[in-house]
Amino acid sequence: MSERSDVVYMDHAATTPMRPEAVAVMTRMLTDEYANPSGSHRLARRARKVLDESRDVVANAIGCDPGEVVFTGCGTESDNTAIAGAIASSGGTAVCPAAEHHAVLHCIEHVDGRVVAVGPDGSVDLADLERVLAETSDVAVVSVMAVNNETGAVTDLAAVARVVRRRAPRAVLHTDAVQAACWLDLREVWRHVDALALSAHKFGGPKGVGVLAVRNGVRLSPLLLGGGQERDRRSGTHNVAGIAAAAEALRVTDETRVDEARRIASLNATLRERIGALDGVRFTLPADRAVPGVLNVCFSGVENESLLFLLDEAGVCASAASACASGAMDPSHVLAAMGVPTDWARGSLRLSLGHTTTIDDVERAADAVVAAVDRIRRRTRAAS
Repeated sequence: MSERSDVVYMDHAATTPMRPEAVAVMTRMLTDEYANPSGSHRLARRARKVLDESRDVVANAIGCDPGEVVFTGCGTESDNTAIAGAIASSGGTAVCPAAEHHAVLHCIEHVDGRVVAVGPDGSVDLADLERVLAETSDVAVVSVMAVNNETGAVTDLAAVARVVRRRAPRAVLHTDAVQAACWLDLREVWRHVDALALSAHKFGGPKGVGVLAVRNGVRLSPLLLGGGQERDRRSGTHNVAGIAAAAEALRVTDETRVDEARRIASLNATLRERIGALDGVRFTLPADRAVPGVLNVCFSGVENESLLFLLDEAGVCASAASACASGAMDPSHVLAAMGVPTDWARGSLRLSLGHTTTIDDVERAADAVVAAVDRIRRRTRAAS
C-alpha cells in the first residue's frame, strides 16, 4: 500500500489534488506543445492557439471577455498585481479588511494602506469600510476576498460594491477569489468587481498558474516588465502546459460545481455532527455562513500544534490556518480579527474538503480528531 493511499487528505483549501482531466491535458501539452508561443514559426503558432483556447475557457467560467484574462504565476502574483498595479498607475491609498489572506494584507501594508475591521462572522464591517472610504480622499483600490481561506466565510460582494461605488467611485474593486471557484459561480462574483484573482491549484489545476481578470478600461501598471506578453500586462514566457491544464480544471470545476457542492455539504454536515459530539467545541461559523469545503473549529484546552501532530500520526492531513510559509504555528490573524478569544484560537483546526473527499475520509478524520482531542486533554489533566 502506498503512503498516499493510507492518508486522509483534509487540506484541500491549501491545495487540492489535480483533476485527472487536467493531468491528461498537461501531460499532452508538455510533450506536444513545447514551443514558445511568442515565436512566429508554426510550432509557436500552435502553442499560441492553445493559449487562446485556454483564455476562452477561463473567460467563459468567469463571465468576462477573453481579452480581460491575464495569466500569472500564482494567486499571490494576481493579488499583488491588482493592488500594487493600481497604486503604481494612479497613486492613492489601498484598503482591505483585516481578515484578508496575507497575499493581500501584506501587500496593503507594504504600500501603507488602510485596514478595516471585520465582524464576528469574518465578513468586512461595512460601516467601518464606509467610514474609512469617506475619510480617505484618494482611494485607488479596495480589495475584499470572496471566500475566506481559513473560515470559508462568504462575502456579500454586492453590498461591498455599493459602498465602494458610493464612497470611492474611482477606486478599483478587487477580489481575491482564490477560494471561491469550487463553491461560487464566478460569473456572479465578476458582476460586482473590477479585478478578480484565481489560483489553479485551488480548483484542481497545477501549482504555478494564476489568473487575474481585469475589467476593460481598468488601468494597472504591470509588476513584471520584459517581453510584453499578456498585452504588456504581465511579461514572461507563458507556461503553456500549466495554463491549458488550469483551464481544463476550471472548466470541469464550473460544470460540476452545483452537484459537487451539494455532495460536499453532506460530508461537511457529517463531520460537524461527529466532532460536535465532543465537549468544549466551538465551530467558527455556522454551516450556512461558510462554503461547504471549509470547516473551521476550535477546541478548548487543546493546542493546535499538538493536535496537528497527532492527526498527522494518524494519517490525517489538516491545518490550523493558511498554508503560506514553513508550517510554523503562528496565531491566526483571521480569528483574532473576528474577536475569537485567544484560548479558543490556540485550539483552532481547519478541515477542508474537495473533489476527492469521500465519506470514508470524513469518518476516519472524525475518529482521529475525537481521539486526538481526548488524548491531549487526558494528558493535560494528568500533568496538572
